[in-house]
Amino acid sequence: MKDLTQGSIPKHIIVMAIPIGISMLIQTLYYLVDLYFVGRLGKESLAGVSAAGNISFLILALTQILGVGTQTLIAHAVGRKDQGDANLIFNQSIVLSILLGLLTLLLGYGLGQSYLQTISEDTGTIAEGTTYLYWYIPGMAGQFALVAMSSALRGTGIVLPTMIIQIVSIVLNMILSPILITGWGIGQPMGVAGAGLASSISVVVAVIMLWWYFRQKEKYISYDTAMVKPRFKTWQRMLGIGFPAGGEFILMFLYMAVIYYAIRSLGASAQAGFGLGSRIMQSMFLPAMAVAFAAPAVAGQNFGAKLFDRVKATYHWAAVMSLVIMSFLTLLAYLQPEILVSSFSNDAAAVLIAATFLQMICLNFIASGIIFTCSGMFQALGNTWPAMWSTASRLFTFAIPAIWLSRQTGFQIEQLWVVSVVTVYLQLFISLVLLNKQFKRSLV
Repeated sequence: MKDLTQGSIPKHIIVMAIPIGISMLIQTLYYLVDLYFVGRLGKESLAGVSAAGNISFLILALTQILGVGTQTLIAHAVGRKDQGDANLIFNQSIVLSILLGLLTLLLGYGLGQSYLQTISEDTGTIAEGTTYLYWYIPGMAGQFALVAMSSALRGTGIVLPTMIIQIVSIVLNMILSPILITGWGIGQPMGVAGAGLASSISVVVAVIMLWWYFRQKEKYISYDTAMVKPRFKTWQRMLGIGFPAGGEFILMFLYMAVIYYAIRSLGASAQAGFGLGSRIMQSMFLPAMAVAFAAPAVAGQNFGAKLFDRVKATYHWAAVMSLVIMSFLTLLAYLQPEILVSSFSNDAAAVLIAATFLQMICLNFIASGIIFTCSGMFQALGNTWPAMWSTASRLFTFAIPAIWLSRQTGFQIEQLWVVSVVTVYLQLFISLVLLNKQFKRSLV
């Protein structure tokens, strides 16, 4: 356990954000490595994997429900010096991770293909996406146990073990992907199925390694058979905080699905280009998201200790850091978008669409960084509903005009990016207003 109620706040944020950022980058690399090799298989393969990969937002939503509830309540318990409650939360999170993993397997294999048929009209894209998805679903299911253990450690101020284990995992994925996709050394190429299998194997290995760490090294929180019997009141506490945070990512999944639906008639190149551009954009968000993910642990412990001035200081430092990071990334994406996307695809049309997307969408990077910070503070204060309402407002303001535009004569994909930028700034305004109200309500 690391006490974050003492010492320099910006130092705490940076020390936690660096390994969190590396861990998040490693998680993103699972998908980017697949995209790099899949892009050589053709635009249908790239479009299919991109469309199927959007389901990862839904999985991310469910893991956020579990992870945010686990991290926040453990951070509060650590701030109160209540080790017993921290252990209870950890063990119940393990139980929930198993149940959610089984649910992912059931729904993924049962409804995955139907989802792809809804957002694409290209048969090749649907076939490739379905194949990739079926091989990657076990990896998606394994994410729940990985997030439960990682979030528990983060709530106690510990992030290094997770980072090291995930580095090992992504190296394994980078080795397996070209072997399984192209058949290097084994003589039997699996195509997009190999991409999904490589990611699944890597996630399972990471889960086993992190479980070993808890059994052998971790002392403050640990697995206890007396605490694994379902405690529904504890689940209610966890889900009450985690559900709205997960709801944010469910809304992001719907936001992406709306775009795929709106551009489905433009062909595989359009969907491949958007999928590639959006994944690069999400990768560029990682530094600001790392700061936003570090802030809840720092602010959460101080909130549990009733050190409200330090809670506000955590927000101010995190917001400034996000502003600086996102300003630099905005310039990079605006001036050199082609460099960021050209190596992922041989299809000129897909590359052009991805580069244009980045050059236009980067205008909302700064606003997005501050929104991430606001969401992190809502987590720290134990009320994540305002963050979900903020995200819901964006989905509502974007979806209606996007679908309307897609049905107009002369519709161009760039029109969607203009609507997206405008709606992000509306969301920023709502987030700032709601956070100010939450501060007045909670920090008294």
